[in-house]
Amino acid sequence: MVELAIRQAGERDIDALCALIFEHGPNPWNHLPEAEVRAHLQAIEDGSVQAVLVEGDSGGEPLGFVSYRLTRDFARYQPEDRREQLHAYICEAVVHRAAAGQGLGARLLGEAVRRLAGQGVADIYIDRHEQNAASAGMMRKAGFVELETFADPTRRPNGSGRTTVCCLRQGLSIANG
Repeated sequence: MVELAIRQAGERDIDALCALIFEHGPNPWNHLPEAEVRAHLQAIEDGSVQAVLVEGDSGGEPLGFVSYRLTRDFARYQPEDRREQLHAYICEAVVHRAAAGQGLGARLLGEAVRRLAGQGVADIYIDRHEQNAASAGMMRKAGFVELETFADPTRRPNGSGRTTVCCLRQGLSIANG
């Protein structure tokens, strides 16, 4: 049985992360404009984007990753008393097709959440195509709660054309936060 290791991604991992997401991420539900995704992952180099990846015990190519950044982009969803605080956005999540269905996405998402908690981040946001059942399940497993679904035809040209925003409030319930 292969042992899996989750670790923080670094500059040396950027090319492999790009290869993984462009080979195993495309589906009718994902919005992956190449230039934007590459620029996003390149920002791992300066630390403005962080990512956790999973790889087999022999190292080598990653089997999956979750990338995230600190932001104020979701301030409208923030509780009034934390509206000005930095929060996090989970940007990309992908698992190699051969490793799909084994819970790696949920494990990676959980690790990203733990690392953000260690940085003092209370509120974490993520979004998905409304009809992406696999992403919805992974997000629920990690404790994310749906906040809003809205028309987003530019990013979501397929199916319902809608985006669902979800949130995890660390140590707080959505009702209280």
